[in-house]
Amino acid sequence: MVDAQGQKRSPKPAGFTLVELLVVMAVLATLLSIVAPRYIQSVDLAAESALLTNLKSLRHAIDQHVADTGTYPMTLDKLVSARYIREVPLDPITDKRDGWVLIEHPNKLPGIYDVRSAAPGTAKDGTAYSSW
Repeated sequence: MVDAQGQKRSPKPAGFTLVELLVVMAVLATLLSIVAPRYIQSVDLAAESALLTNLKSLRHAIDQHVADTGTYPMTLDKLVSARYIREVPLDPITDKRDGWVLIEHPNKLPGIYDVRSAAPGTAKDGTAYSSW
């Protein structure tokens, strides 16, 4: 076919057929089924790493407080007000800042001796979050 300016025109309109669209959607669905589980697993591993880091920083702040004052802090907010930490860290598994389990000293000394996560469940390595 030739138009008014003498140029060739395609006999069929430009676009995609239904079959072409279905093939593309099938390829995308296949790729997503491969990628999605790995993405979810990496998000879980990142949350576990963040939990370990937050526990480590809290324990370090408690140790610094004891070294400086000779006493254990009574609350986590005491560590914030004394500037050992900027804020009480987030437990990334429970998404709470006030969900930490505060552990007393084995000899019943007053104050916070240790902290643990209040998150239910187990980590990817099979240990309970509450045992970290």
